Amino acid sequence: MSTDRTTTTTTTTTGAPRDRALTVGQVADELGVTVRTLHHYDGIGLVSPSERSAAGYRLYTEADLQRLTTVVVYRRLGFPLEEIRALLGASGAQLEGHLRRQRAAVVGRLSELHDLVDAIDAAIEKESTGMGISRQEQRELFGDRFADHEQEWSAEAQERWGETDAWKQSRDRTSSYGKEDWVAIKADMDAVNDGLAAALGSGEPATSEAAMDAAEAHRRHIERWFYDVPYAMHRGLGDLYVADERFTQTYEDVAPGLARFTRDAIHANADRHEATGA
Repeated sequence: MSTDRTTTTTTTTTGAPRDRALTVGQVADELGVTVRTLHHYDGIGLVSPSERSAAGYRLYTEADLQRLTTVVVYRRLGFPLEEIRALLGASGAQLEGHLRRQRAAVVGRLSELHDLVDAIDAAIEKESTGMGISRQEQRELFGDRFADHEQEWSAEAQERWGETDAWKQSRDRTSSYGKEDWVAIKADMDAVNDGLAAALGSGEPATSEAAMDAAEAHRRHIERWFYDVPYAMHRGLGDLYVADERFTQTYEDVAPGLARFTRDAIHANADRHEATGA
């Protein structure tokens, strides 16, 4: 009998090699199971080593390995050991029928797992957007441009205002919003923008009562859904709508010239508040 680092080759009485044989430890490494598992399979008579070395170590032959590999595969598919024993001893017709039933069960489990993965992916996406809705739902509500750039804008906003009370207040509120809330927010936002666009379309200046009232509705929309907006802060937001082309485009998409008109109406409304104290 000759031995190398990983295998033992048994021989017949004529000295011709019979086949490769592995020790318990070598089989455990090769198949990715524990020695304890192999001892258990041996103990219950499911798969037992067929050979012994000169030193008395039990050895698994190629036939043993083939049977053991089948057992390992079935176990990883979730088959109970008694079912595996029946499978190994079944006739051809019995085996095929049993395997077909098991295949149907495994396919069913795979379908359930795929559904679970989809649900987890959807949860991850909603968490990553920070809005509690998926990217597709963002597209449906706010359009492709918003959905494509939301993460970029959110990261930039956090970098610029992440330490402010307004940012923390907004994150606290929006973290609990679901799709119904965002639908309501979108409807409210559209109504505000329509009011601003109507004031612009009327031909009256941004200092008119209609324009200032629309600007006040804009401020209250933000306070209702996101964070407190003192008039000085509202002035800063109005300036941003003109200074940052991304915000400008959002208003220009509603009506040409609306970004600058909104900024001017916001300032006029803040002036009115300071003058009247109302």
